[in-house]
Amino acid sequence: MKKVALITGGTRGIGLGIAKNLAARGYCLALNGVRDEKSVKPILEGLEKTGVEVLYCQGNIGNSDDREEIVNLVKEKYSQLNVLVNNAGIAPKERKDILETSESSYDEVMGINLRGPYFLTQTVANWLIEQKDEDPEFISSIINVSSVSATVASINRGEYCISKAGISMMTQLFAVRLGEFDIPVYEVRPGLIQTDMTAGVKEKYDALLKDGLCVFPRWGTPNDVGKAVVSLTEGDMPYSTGQVILIDGGMTIQRL
Repeated sequence: MKKVALITGGTRGIGLGIAKNLAARGYCLALNGVRDEKSVKPILEGLEKTGVEVLYCQGNIGNSDDREEIVNLVKEKYSQLNVLVNNAGIAPKERKDILETSESSYDEVMGINLRGPYFLTQTVANWLIEQKDEDPEFISSIINVSSVSATVASINRGEYCISKAGISMMTQLFAVRLGEFDIPVYEVRPGLIQTDMTAGVKEKYDALLKDGLCVFPRWGTPNDVGKAVVSLTEGDMPYSTGQVILIDGGMTIQRL
């Protein structure tokens, strides 16, 4: 049977870029999102035209019942899972200085960006272990999509930065725990990627790019991230786990 990948936030932005690249490699897809299926139907049909099976799993990964339903849908449809891509995430509804951040904003961002992926990974990891026990040749991996904000401080969206820093430690924790089962866990850390999430600050970062923000003077694309994820899922780094793959155009290189 073909390999199966579950991608949270997989119908737009970086998640869709990852989905397209995995589809090109023949993966069956399970795409999670919060929009109703009618809204994402054109996207699903576009992916299906490439010749792969596509399942839509609507739900909020910050909600435990939704997470359980998402995994159950994948089990019912495919009876297996090889790749989990934790990509879904949100920015704060309002960018506020850390001296003014509300608890409600903090809780919302952390619930979706960190608590949700943590417990979804816990559930999926146990399923991957079961599949490995049944078939020693079974191959799987987990990829967590974080952000340069894991290490680059933005004081007007502290809750987002903290959630991504948490994803970094989560990656290492699961990498250590799943090592005995030969299940690699990676962190893909994008920089400035042109998506709907960054549309509101495009003018600001266009100017910063001209001033040398990144080594490569351009925005990154979802396809840039998708290519990196495919490389990891295909086992191109067989003796590596718990590591960070930076897709940031050189933004975080220290320069004089």
